[in-house]
Amino acid sequence: MMEQSQDDKAKDDGAMAAIAPTTADALLARLDALGVAYTEHRHPPLFTVEDSKALRGELPGGHCKNLFLKDKKGQYWLVVALEDRPIDLKALDKKIGAARLSFGSAERLWQVLGVRPGAVTPFSLINDKTGQVRLVLDKGMLAHDPLNYHPLVNDRTIALSPEGLLAFLRDTGHDPAILDLEE
Repeated sequence: MMEQSQDDKAKDDGAMAAIAPTTADALLARLDALGVAYTEHRHPPLFTVEDSKALRGELPGGHCKNLFLKDKKGQYWLVVALEDRPIDLKALDKKIGAARLSFGSAERLWQVLGVRPGAVTPFSLINDKTGQVRLVLDKGMLAHDPLNYHPLVNDRTIALSPEGLLAFLRDTGHDPAILDLEE
């Protein structure tokens, strides 16, 4: 059986979201409008960091993981770090001022950021129109150029500069906390 792309799943599950999430093509158009340069790579759907490592070949730059989290007070967090960076949730909650972190459910991920597991990305903040999500970026990640992320779907990767990423995030109204996540 062939895996569905994230865009196909979004079309199938559109009734679940109050407002249809942004498509990958609309995201790329927004980057173009902001003057953010990027390179797009298409590939089979990737669901894990391990999938990405196996298929990316010699794709240069920083490769990242994205953690959609919720604390016990109901605050959502998106933590974006280098793919091999160990993240201890018990230590992270103190570092970012959260109250006991846990992973957000797939349903909440869809409702809040409009993406499915395997396609979590800082670009999904384009769908957080009400500012429910606090953003944390790994300082060490921003030293890499380019940075590689899925553009809302897991069958594409886009590479862009750290400055381009920050310009996009600030345009969505998300001013990131940039922290040293190396322990």
